[in-house]
Amino acid sequence: MSRTAIREQTFKLIYSLEIQKQENLDEAIKLYIEANEITDKNTIEYIEDAILGIEKNKQEITSQIEKNLKPDWKLERISKIDLAILKLAIYEIKYKEIPFKVVINEAVELAKKYGEETSKKFVNGILAVIVKEV
Repeated sequence: MSRTAIREQTFKLIYSLEIQKQENLDEAIKLYIEANEITDKNTIEYIEDAILGIEKNKQEITSQIEKNLKPDWKLERISKIDLAILKLAIYEIKYKEIPFKVVINEAVELAKKYGEETSKKFVNGILAVIVKEV
């Protein structure tokens, strides 16, 4: 599975967790992997690492998003799709050694595919500011 496809699978699980607010992440990961018949070891490791890493660093990732919103915006106003994309991208930028250009490009592509008309600009704008800070 390509890195893009792995990232897309991970995004889908993050989105699903945003909607369902599941408490047991290990169980959610296991169920998602089984339901999607994911057998590639690298894919499974990446998904587990990203989901558990995002949860572990949830406060910092969320605050990065919040402090880069327009003054009259709240986190709850962001679509769950955009939020899932941002969480994955910020995790990759801050905690993984993935070039930020790759991360932003992949995040914008996910936003184009799954988000609203304005999602790609929104995601790109937030991530551009975060990259400057890092």
